[in-house]
Amino acid sequence: MPIKIFAPKPPRPLHRPSSHHDTSSSDSGSDSESDAGGGAHLDADGDIPMTSQRRVRLDLATTTSDAGIVTPGELITSDPQWMRGHGTYVPASTTSIVSSVAGTVTRTNKLLSVRPLRARYTPEVGDLVVGRIVEVQAKRWRVDVGSTQLAALPLSAINLPGGILRKRTETDELQIRTFFAEGDLLVAEVQQLFADGGAVLHTRSLKYGKLRNGVFVAVSGMGGGGGVVRSRRQVWTMDGAHGAGPIDVVLGVNGYVWISRHVDAPEPDKAAGLHNMEESVSATVYSSQNDRIDVATMREIARLRGVVTALVENGLRVDEDMVVRGYQEAVEQALLAEEGIEDVYLGGDKGRRLAAALTGAA
Repeated sequence: MPIKIFAPKPPRPLHRPSSHHDTSSSDSGSDSESDAGGGAHLDADGDIPMTSQRRVRLDLATTTSDAGIVTPGELITSDPQWMRGHGTYVPASTTSIVSSVAGTVTRTNKLLSVRPLRARYTPEVGDLVVGRIVEVQAKRWRVDVGSTQLAALPLSAINLPGGILRKRTETDELQIRTFFAEGDLLVAEVQQLFADGGAVLHTRSLKYGKLRNGVFVAVSGMGGGGGVVRSRRQVWTMDGAHGAGPIDVVLGVNGYVWISRHVDAPEPDKAAGLHNMEESVSATVYSSQNDRIDVATMREIARLRGVVTALVENGLRVDEDMVVRGYQEAVEQALLAEEGIEDVYLGGDKGRRLAAALTGAA
């Protein structure tokens, strides 16, 4: 089969155009005066003006989306009234603020920081994350959540089978791999943060725990969140099209996404007591056996995965609203394709058309 090579896309401009490049004597004079002063002076609006040397070429009062990109080692300002924030540093015996990462400059009052273009996930208390077990220790698991460090899931922070609330014993420690083993995927919540940035997770809810019957998607993007933004709901169930069953979607704030077939909770025996009801509900919480998934549901799971990747590749946010709208648009596009509903590919031009339909672009 012949291989077709497409021409690369033209690079995006690193800096937004500015009017100070006009050949006017007044502008060139102001630039030379600014350069001779050795630092960036504020204009009438209280912002740092444009300069012609290796200084920041953007207006700090503008939004991040309109700002240019600074590179590591680039001077942001020499004015001592500004304070350094994340992504910056001050060289020894100077008052200059220099960027330490490649990203965009943001200003919060007098605090200057650089938001990196790509970064690892930074945990925050209350975040819902999807992780993978990478190590089993005596009383805890080590979980990969896409951060700079492995998160910890203590044995005391999970629900035991049957919903029994009791102190963990040596027997539970010996059976720790029956709950989670290496390679298992889980959804959990960040409960606590250490001073060094490490996170402690917990799964003390029936909506958390081991993940089965689905597909895992790891997306990457700006800010370490991989396009996934914090929203009102990170977990929801949606109806599949073309005869597919309901589908669960879990958007981890850390950029890990889980899409799976919805499994109804077993009906508890009404004559049973509260303890037996808890046992019937949590009987399959730690099962590693996947259930049978019909072809129609698998096809729509693959389509949803394509929607998520298309949103990330085209720089759009990933939340419930965008995923639901993108899935509906993808279903309509598939009806117009030659393959019909079996066409689940949403890369390349198809992904760009999907993003254009969602954003209203021509």
